[in-house]
Amino acid sequence: MKRTYNLRSIAAQAIHSVLVQKQSLSSILPRLQGTLSAKDNALLQELCFGILRVLPQLEWCVQQLMARPLSGKQRVLHYLLMTGLYQLMYTRIPHHAALSETVEGAAVLKYPQFKGLINGVLRQFQRQKTDWLVRSVNDTGHYQHPDWLLARIKKAYPDQWEQIVAANNHRPPMWLRVNRLLCSRTEYLELLREAGMEATAHPVYRHAIALITPCAVKDLPGFERGWVTVQDVSAQECIELLDPKNGEHILDLCAAPGGKTTHMLEAAPDAHILAVDIDEQRLLRVNENLQRLHFNAVVRVGDGRTPERWCGANMFDRILLDAPCSATGVIRRHPDIKWLRQDSDIEKLAVLQAEILEAIWPRLKKGGVMLYATCSILPEENQQQIKTFLQRNSNALLAKTGTPANPGKQNLPHPDQGDGFFYALLVKQ
Repeated sequence: MKRTYNLRSIAAQAIHSVLVQKQSLSSILPRLQGTLSAKDNALLQELCFGILRVLPQLEWCVQQLMARPLSGKQRVLHYLLMTGLYQLMYTRIPHHAALSETVEGAAVLKYPQFKGLINGVLRQFQRQKTDWLVRSVNDTGHYQHPDWLLARIKKAYPDQWEQIVAANNHRPPMWLRVNRLLCSRTEYLELLREAGMEATAHPVYRHAIALITPCAVKDLPGFERGWVTVQDVSAQECIELLDPKNGEHILDLCAAPGGKTTHMLEAAPDAHILAVDIDEQRLLRVNENLQRLHFNAVVRVGDGRTPERWCGANMFDRILLDAPCSATGVIRRHPDIKWLRQDSDIEKLAVLQAEILEAIWPRLKKGGVMLYATCSILPEENQQQIKTFLQRNSNALLAKTGTPANPGKQNLPHPDQGDGFFYALLVKQ
């Protein structure tokens, strides 16, 4: 059956939605991918993620190749040019196919009069590709981060910032969590081997596996039967630290999309879990994950700052607070974060985190445990947040994760390991 859509125009519209309309790729792509073939789904994701990873380099090339910028309603053609350049720079798509499909995208976007311009700019780049690549790197650097974020990372990690930035610009590894209730890790590694998928076991976490080559979830053995979940190894560490027990009443706050909720139930299938999130749409994913893994939990919409509205007077043995944050530890998985976040967001997020911490701490029983976690690498949201919380709450004791002077454990993103993640384990005295 002949394809009736132009993938390059779809990619350009997605990038326009991120950079102009400030929508996230995670909200845009599922809608766009619903009508595409599996092969084109993967290519659309590669184009969108790749363009946003190296956005400054592409911007520089377009500026050099164009006499004047495309603006207003024509701005989508600017992103179509980026789509063409990215294919020529970073993919194995034959140049003639990349050029013809991108040029045709102008007509699909209802700007057929710009086909000649798009063709001319891309062919000019193609003729001197090596020179353009060298010049673009020399002029924009290797970092591909906004200045404000680069400054914050340098300040927080003066000896490690270059490794962090490099990791952010890598494609992320695909980590799996084996459902211990249905299958051992050894058994699942054998299933992967039989399916022709190369994988390695994590040296510390007993249920974590890294796939050497990422794949679609539908291709994972037993995925639909709940044998395995896709979850980064740093996120898996949350439940290792929280250590849930059967029979306990546990709150999973900011629970969507539910990876940690189901991980708790794999570790303690008879625990009583309340999963709460402020985003009703994202809670649909929690229910989908629970259903796929055949687990039960109470799922509610709620704001962490007002627990009385969704849990009454209930108290909890353990609380996982996966706090709303800048997500600066998962940029390699969500490169749009670099361009959606602003410097002023960090202070606002720190205030929100503090409000949730203070509101939810009274809901923890004496002797209970709360894990504060973020997928951020910025101290304002992590060490500084917990240090201030400990000073305000004399009945909070730090356990296993750092010292009161330097609280918490900070994982940094690594090409072969987990995402950037922060954990602070607090016990109520």
